[in-house]
Amino acid sequence: MAKPRVALFVTCLVDLHRPAVGFSAIKLLEEAGCQVEVPALQTCCGQPAFNSGDRRTTQDIARQVIDAFLPYDFTVAPSGSCAAMISHHYPGLFAAGDPEGRARAERLAAKTHELVSFLTDVLGVTGVAARYDGRATYHDSCSGLRELGVKAQPRALLGSVAGLTLTEMREPEICCGFGGTFCVKYPEISTRMVSDKTADIAATGADTLLAGDMGCLLNMAGRLKREGSPVRVRHVAEVLADMTHEAPPIGDAS
Repeated sequence: MAKPRVALFVTCLVDLHRPAVGFSAIKLLEEAGCQVEVPALQTCCGQPAFNSGDRRTTQDIARQVIDAFLPYDFTVAPSGSCAAMISHHYPGLFAAGDPEGRARAERLAAKTHELVSFLTDVLGVTGVAARYDGRATYHDSCSGLRELGVKAQPRALLGSVAGLTLTEMREPEICCGFGGTFCVKYPEISTRMVSDKTADIAATGADTLLAGDMGCLLNMAGRLKREGSPVRVRHVAEVLADMTHEAPPIGDAS
């Protein structure tokens, strides 16, 4: 059987702040039997413009993303928010007067997935060959959880990581306060929300915080550092791919 051709949607934050997550995603996908490619023409998914109400710019971005990714069997992103943007919001960008644009958007949407849910729900991966010695807690990012139903999948795979103990927060599903442009528009509210989150993290006694979205991870890592917390912060893909040696924890000096 031919290997599925998977296009990795790297995401802006992974590209600019954490390339190790992209390499971890590629390793996981290749080990699961995929032929992975990274389309050179990819840019932002358009979510910042979309959330700001600039639909024309969002549509222009979406057209470029559709052109770059439609030829592949699947599009996979190590981010619930970017995957949800493409899979849930792209079709609605194209009005009834553009049936071809909408049809192309719908075809891409139907084969776009968040990384961990793709591994478990589509490829049937039930475990990984990885080791991480420590106690971790997992934050459920809003888009992945509420738009894509990503919750059990990362926990199932983390359960196969040797040496890892997963301890749940009291409220793992509560927003960390990032919300893309939300943290810029409402900084005081955002700071209170992330402070509540870091308190919940501390109460678990975990030495590592994991999540599936870089925006949330950067937000929480920044607050933890400002509070002097020793908790290490990583994208879940780095642990699942056994590639934590490739980069220091998020927010730590290289």
